[in-house]
Amino acid sequence: MSYVVPKQRYQTLLEIKKSKFYACAGPVESRDEAMAMLSALKVEYPDARHHCWAYLLGDPINPTTMAMSDDGEPSGTAGKPILNVLQHKNVGNIMMVVTRYFGGIKLGAGGLVRAYSGAAQQTMSTLPVLEQITLHTFSVVSSFANEQFVRHWVASVDGTVQQCDYGETVTMIVGIPPSATSALMAYAGSLHLTVKATNKAR
Repeated sequence: MSYVVPKQRYQTLLEIKKSKFYACAGPVESRDEAMAMLSALKVEYPDARHHCWAYLLGDPINPTTMAMSDDGEPSGTAGKPILNVLQHKNVGNIMMVVTRYFGGIKLGAGGLVRAYSGAAQQTMSTLPVLEQITLHTFSVVSSFANEQFVRHWVASVDGTVQQCDYGETVTMIVGIPPSATSALMAYAGSLHLTVKATNKAR
């Protein structure tokens, strides 16, 4: 299974009744990374009144976790509208922070919901993305002589060597796209490798 993720940190500005909403989306793979992005934006905009946010980790159809914050705005007027936008855009591993500078005109609860969701929508509509392919992992036992051949083959199918242990033989944990599974088995047979699925996906 594959899905898209943000290619890079990306920001747009929405101005409503003199209030400025800077909506910044970026790629994250954990809560710690999401909070680090939030901290960086607080440093970038230290005098802003609110830094409201939401993140969604993993496959957007079935995320591993989600969270949000109104950061001082009335409950339900900021974090939830931002998260709602993320949930409907089919983008995974994403953090969205909407930084608000108050312009002196109160927007009301409904106005805030529209403003935060509008700011998030504006960023998501032009967000650069990359395809994220879920890799299936296998344990591959190889001779020392074949290690570099295995590494080269894994790289050729856009896979990764996630772990490598050395003993009498070389045991590698490799992640490969599901479409390359049959090719791995054929390749392993040609080099007399021992391959075992680890039942993990990354």
